Amino acid sequence: MIQVHLQQIPENGTLHLWGESDPHALGLQEAQAEALGPLRYDLQVGLSGKSLFATGVLTQKIKMNCVLCLEPFEFELQTTQFALQRDLEGAELVDLTEEVREDIHLLLPMHPRCDMGGEKKCSLPFSKKLLSFQKHLEHGPMENSSQREDSIWSALDDLKNIH
Repeated sequence: MIQVHLQQIPENGTLHLWGESDPHALGLQEAQAEALGPLRYDLQVGLSGKSLFATGVLTQKIKMNCVLCLEPFEFELQTTQFALQRDLEGAELVDLTEEVREDIHLLLPMHPRCDMGGEKKCSLPFSKKLLSFQKHLEHGPMENSSQREDSIWSALDDLKNIH
């Protein structure tokens, strides 16, 4: 993952780290996501007293399944506000893996949708049926309440028969 040699950080300055790293350590499979390519990073790392700080950009392309249509889609996670501060414990080599992993997981959408990026429209197979059902619920009581109940159950039955 991303490691920093403290001796390489200039006194009263920062070290510019950039590159790519194996995304395996991110544990994306725990969130039903798959890494597509390496994790890219562009960081400024420095020392402040007995602490290490890092700020910068993390980017990871992933593949997830849409919660609506269940189709896989690709999405690029990016944060331009990655920041960490960690107390130093005497080691000359500091591994930033845990903090990077945590930030990437915080970027993962809780309810991923294939139309999140705005370039695609979700092909939700039952959207018309769902809208029809929603209209039945929103219109309130009809003159004949049994007629309203029949139409609601009919809409639900239609949803059940979708493949």
